[in-house]
Amino acid sequence: MTQLSAAQTGKTSSSDGSKALYGGKGTRRITVRDIALAKERGEKWPMLTAYDAMTASVFDEAGIPVMLVGDSAGNCHLGYESTVPVTLDEMTMLSAAVVRGTQRALIVGDLPFGSYQEGPVQALRSATRLVKEAGVGAVKLEGGERSHEQIRLLVESGIPVMAHIGLTPQSVNAMGYRVQGRGEEAAQQLLRDAKSVQDAGAFAVVLELVPAELAAEVTRVLHIPTVGIGAGAETDAQVLVWTDMLGLTGGRMPKFVKQYANLREVMGNAAKAFAEDVVGGTFPLEEHSVH
Repeated sequence: MTQLSAAQTGKTSSSDGSKALYGGKGTRRITVRDIALAKERGEKWPMLTAYDAMTASVFDEAGIPVMLVGDSAGNCHLGYESTVPVTLDEMTMLSAAVVRGTQRALIVGDLPFGSYQEGPVQALRSATRLVKEAGVGAVKLEGGERSHEQIRLLVESGIPVMAHIGLTPQSVNAMGYRVQGRGEEAAQQLLRDAKSVQDAGAFAVVLELVPAELAAEVTRVLHIPTVGIGAGAETDAQVLVWTDMLGLTGGRMPKFVKQYANLREVMGNAAKAFAEDVVGGTFPLEEHSVH
């Protein structure tokens, strides 16, 4: 039986009075409890990345309930070849901008490579910066069983954690960009990773580039929401990098990306039109001049 979302049914609240994540109204921030209740209702929800206040404000007005200030900013905005060079200072600055640009969405800040791998104490120190200095409502970190103790300490310290397993971009130098969880042994490891982050207290887990059947099984097994990216349609939520989703990223897109606009073409055409007006002397005109 297909589970319809609150937006599809027109219902914006459950019997306990909680608001639907997408399509719901209200001025308060969405919390991890709202995320848990959505799982109980079988409600699917969208998540997008955001890296600046203006873009985040557009997504907030559109009703996007959860935004990830991802270290994907390294590729999308900072000019790095991967997420690995991104620093905690950069993530703190970007996360603070997104928080300032939003009113309702739950903002999740990424812990970048090198900011939590040493152990739980380092993870707590790094996550505390994102919470205190940037104002995020939760943090995200990569790794399953290997990150169990980091997640546990953060949660015990009052910092909600979104986990990330499957393809973990910060480990690109070790694993490359390829589907994770293929084969019986790899699938069992991914299941162990998923259960480990849940047991550690994560409120949700991202499944990246995981076979759809395996992602569906993980979603059935866990009581916390799964967020898919290249993981099929059966996860509880879906996330895309916003520059991919809106067609701003150049080059070949991954198979799992659906482009909902072509901002690269729109922006390029606008820039050319502006340049031609300046060169041709048709901008500025009298109405654009101050006297």
